[in-house]
Amino acid sequence: MYIFGYGSLMNSESRKRTGQTGTAIPVFAHGLVRHWGKLQHSTIMAPLIVSQGHGKVNGVLIEVDDNELPSFDERESGYDRIQLLPENIETDHEFNHNAPIWVYVREDHQPPCQLIPIMQSYVDTVIAGCLEISELFAEQFIQHTLGWHFPIEDDRLAPKYGNLAGVQSHHRVLIDELLTKAS
Repeated sequence: MYIFGYGSLMNSESRKRTGQTGTAIPVFAHGLVRHWGKLQHSTIMAPLIVSQGHGKVNGVLIEVDDNELPSFDERESGYDRIQLLPENIETDHEFNHNAPIWVYVREDHQPPCQLIPIMQSYVDTVIAGCLEISELFAEQFIQHTLGWHFPIEDDRLAPKYGNLAGVQSHHRVLIDELLTKAS
């Protein structure tokens, strides 16, 4: 089976904190919209949220064994796990079209605010994961994510994001350049 990771799950080091996974296949998933938002249980930061809609989102198909799924469900508590159809997946890579593809979505959410902003450490983790694939993939992530106008707190010196992983100092420079270029 696969999980479609569209945020921190794109980062291999962040994924390892939850469970064992196989290959991560870069894809676009059609029929989804990704944006910054806060959930009812969000108290520190606004995470990425995907909802069903008329859009496309880049991310990775992550191979996961059945016994690992509960760990990812726990990590993604507050989201609903739904199945994606293989025909909604666009990629140049091979994947098993008969295997279930799960994605964590949330239809009801609020926008980030000053009290619950987007955290730079989370942005860094996600974009560092994109950079594992390519700089273009990171640019596409920024392009296909709504809500960059909401408050972002620079917590790099004292990270508030609990799954910060895989971010090197050279990533931060490139991440800042990519975000500046996109704005």
